[in-house]
Amino acid sequence: MSEASGPLAGIRVIELGAFIAGPFCGQLLADLGADVVKIEPPGGGDAMRQWGAVREDGKTLWWPVIARNKRSVTVDLHTKDGQNIVRELAADADVLIENFRPGTLEKWGLSPQLLLERNERLIVGRVSGFGQTGPYHNRVGFGAIAEAMAGLRHLTGYPDQPPPRVGISIGDSLAGMFTTIGILAALEARHRTGRGQVVDVGITDSVLGVLESVVSEYSATGTVRGRTGSTLPRIAPSNLYPTEDGTWILIAGNGDAIFRRLATAMGRPELANDPRYCTHRDRGRHQQELDDLIADWTRKHSLSDLMALLEEHGVPAGPVSDAADVANNPHFRERGAVVTVDSEEYGTLSMQGVVPRLSDTPGEIRWLGPALGRHTEEVLRERLGLDPQALAALRDHGVI
Repeated sequence: MSEASGPLAGIRVIELGAFIAGPFCGQLLADLGADVVKIEPPGGGDAMRQWGAVREDGKTLWWPVIARNKRSVTVDLHTKDGQNIVRELAADADVLIENFRPGTLEKWGLSPQLLLERNERLIVGRVSGFGQTGPYHNRVGFGAIAEAMAGLRHLTGYPDQPPPRVGISIGDSLAGMFTTIGILAALEARHRTGRGQVVDVGITDSVLGVLESVVSEYSATGTVRGRTGSTLPRIAPSNLYPTEDGTWILIAGNGDAIFRRLATAMGRPELANDPRYCTHRDRGRHQQELDDLIADWTRKHSLSDLMALLEEHGVPAGPVSDAADVANNPHFRERGAVVTVDSEEYGTLSMQGVVPRLSDTPGEIRWLGPALGRHTEEVLRERLGLDPQALAALRDHGVI
C-alpha cells in the first residue's frame, strides 16, 4: 500500500458510517490523502459489501469504489470493549464520521460531547436523514425519503407520470459531499481556534441546498414548480433533440449570444432577430415552438455531424452517454476522470477518478476497497499499542 501524499495526508479519520452518505464522505477524504480507518461489524461488514452489481465470483463492484483508500477494522460496537476501542481511537483522531440514527452514539457512550472532552481538536461529522435537531430528527430516513420530502422528486420526470428517482443515490451523495465541505471548513476553523466541533448534516438539508430558486419562487410569487420532463420552464433552447441515427443530442443554446451561434449553425441566422426568439424571455415564452423547430433540424443529421457542427460554432452540446460511452471517453481518460486500477482482489477495474484535481498536492487512488478486517491488527497495534495477546483476547470474545 502506497503512502498518502494528497492535501489531507496526515489527517486521521475514523469512519463509523454505513451504507452511502457517511462512507461517501470518507471516500472523498481518503481520495485526498486522509488516513481513513473504517470501522465495520465483525462477520458481515458494511452493507455496501453486498450492494450493487456483482461479478460471477460474487464480489460487489460498488465496494471497491466507496471503500477505496480506506483501512478496514472490525469492531463490535454493541460491546463495551468495542466502544472503548473507538473511544481510544478517537482520542488522537482529527475527524470522526458517523451516519447512524440520532442517539445511537450517545447510547454507546460515544457522544460528541464526551469525545470532545477528551480530544478538543476532534471534528465529528454527523449525517442522518433529518439532522440532529427538529421534530423529525429521530425518524429513520434514507436518501430516497429525503429526496421526496425535500422536494426533488416533485421536480423529476414528466407531469403526467409519477415522479421517478434519479438513477443514482443522489440524496446520500449530496449529504456526503456537504459533510465533507463541513469537515474541511471545521479543519480550517481549527487552525484559528485549536478546537474541533460537530458538523450536523441532514440528507434533507443537502437536497434542499441544491434546489436553486424553487423555494424563493414560491415565497415571492406562490408559484410551485413542477415536473417538466427534459426541459426547465422558460429556459430555451435547452433540451434533448432527436438525431437522424436514432440517438439524442442535448443542446443548450439559451444564452442570447449562444443562440445567435446556434441559429447560424442551423443555417437560419434570421432566427436570432425574430421577435419570438431574440431575447431570453422571448424564447422562454415560445419554448415549445422553438424546441419543435430545432428538433426538425436535428433529426435530419447524424449525432456525429451535429456534434462537429455545433462545436465549430461554439454551441454547448453533448450526447446522452451510457456507462460504456463514459468508460471509453478519451477526454475522461486523458483527465483522469475515469481511471483503470489494478488490484489483487478485483484485477483490472475502471472507475471514476479523484475529484477535485489539485495542481500541487493531487489526490490518488492508492488501493481499492479492502477485505473485511484487513487492517484490524495493524491499526490496533499502531494506534493503541495492543500486543498479540490482547488482540487474541479481543478476537476470542468476538469484539474484533
